[in-house]
Amino acid sequence: MQVTTHSRRLLRWQNLAFILLLLLVTGLLGWLSTRYVYQADWTASGRNSLSAASIELLGRLPGEVAVTAYAREAPPLVRKHVAELIGRYQRHKPDITLAFINPDLEPQKVRELNITTDGELLIQYEGRSEQLRDVTENGLTNALQRLARGGARRLAILTGHGERSSLSSQSFDISAWARQLETKGLTAAEINLASDTGIPADVTALVIASPQVDLLPGEAAPILDFIRRGGNLLWLTDPDHGVHGLEPLARELGVRFDDGVVVDPNVSQVGQMLFGTDDPRVALVASYPAHEITRNFELNTLFPLAGGVRAEGDGAWRAEPLLQTLSNTWLESGAVTGKITYDEGADQSGPVTIGLALSRPLPSGQEDAPEDGRLQRVVVMADGDFLSNGFLGLGGNQQLALNIANWLSSDDVLLDIPARTAPDLSLQLSRTGTAVIGFGSLLLLPAILFGSGLFIWLRRRRR
Repeated sequence: MQVTTHSRRLLRWQNLAFILLLLLVTGLLGWLSTRYVYQADWTASGRNSLSAASIELLGRLPGEVAVTAYAREAPPLVRKHVAELIGRYQRHKPDITLAFINPDLEPQKVRELNITTDGELLIQYEGRSEQLRDVTENGLTNALQRLARGGARRLAILTGHGERSSLSSQSFDISAWARQLETKGLTAAEINLASDTGIPADVTALVIASPQVDLLPGEAAPILDFIRRGGNLLWLTDPDHGVHGLEPLARELGVRFDDGVVVDPNVSQVGQMLFGTDDPRVALVASYPAHEITRNFELNTLFPLAGGVRAEGDGAWRAEPLLQTLSNTWLESGAVTGKITYDEGADQSGPVTIGLALSRPLPSGQEDAPEDGRLQRVVVMADGDFLSNGFLGLGGNQQLALNIANWLSSDDVLLDIPARTAPDLSLQLSRTGTAVIGFGSLLLLPAILFGSGLFIWLRRRRR
């Protein structure tokens, strides 16, 4: 091609047009990036994304959520962590607002709110507010759930018959569980049917925690009335102690408690090393049937002095086994002392069901019955010790107890907010792999680069 003045001028115009088009496309892409956002989480565990439970909860929050973070400007890591967490929620609910306040510049406000932690959040929704120190997805989702309730849910704990108390810190009692319920927006208050006039209508669930003496003749009637009105129930019993005047309740629910204590040889063999006890009367539950309470629940739970329970109703309730022991366990009919062996014909072979979950559509015709298809829910346990202060911290007992309370209060969304781990933070290499990478990066790669450069230099010299 012959180079002329016209061709040079044409080439300059082509270069200028290319530059102008490049700038125009770059500006257009920049403008589009301000209007549309696309993000993808490529981490192995999806740790930069919200769980399905959190997303479902956000879909049930119609109003605006205002989040104020009391965090200092330096170091910036706290503010960065808060912004990243809130950003995950904003992807699914854009009307979540986030504002930062330096607590050093607002001392009066900090004193009024009792802000004690750098990065503490104040969450406001529909005129209600809550402070949050646990700045994680689990903590924030639970806080939003409590705000969405519009008020605390009440659990009434039966008292007056030697039941486990929500106020006492003794090993037998359940005050630790009651304190945990407070963090979920559930309040636990004791009720004595001998002095109180029935069970209040605003009670979400009644808790009968292992009575030691029989109820008075007139005390069973309010409980039955509560169940027939659609109330939820957690009923804990201890083996060989009877139901203490609650036979009408057992017939209403269609359940029967078996005689005997669960013996678990698995705990007696390896329990001291794994669980801190080798008592065969402590039953281990390691796997769970499909149920909302135990959905994605993979923790071992331990049940001291447990019995057996089974459903024998007429089908009015849907009864589902919730907790079952391992197959080589049994219900011991004799004394659980000395060397314990399974007696064919006398003992009941395992697996033993120690917990039942019952549900049915809410009774129709009740003035306060909702019309959204919700279910009436009951959990019956042939063991009360797992909930006690002395055993609540064993294995997954505490998480299971919270799951039961959430299910009884119809807050299933709180049951499945898994902790996100990062399995891809470390790279495990064999000795051979380490040697290959080291040899390649230190010797082979520099040699290839040097050789290619030398080849290009020699080739150009020959021209």
